[in-house]
Amino acid sequence: MAHIVTDDSEPLEKAIKRFKRMVEKEGIIREFKKREYYEKPSTILNRKKKSFQRKLSKKSRRGGRSGRTEY
Repeated sequence: MAHIVTDDSEPLEKAIKRFKRMVEKEGIIREFKKREYYEKPSTILNRKKKSFQRKLSKKSRRGGRSGRTEY
């Protein structure tokens, strides 16, 4: 959970900005948006499979361009 400690001399706008940055860094808003609506387990599984397939295809495309020269 995001938690900041403010000083009395610190402006409120600056404290809010720090808090927003911390929340963004921890991924709280992203997680909230992801859980905003119910998603069936089968839909979650399909999304993960598609993501994994995209990752594999990207990796295979980059595999030929490793930057090393073979002789």
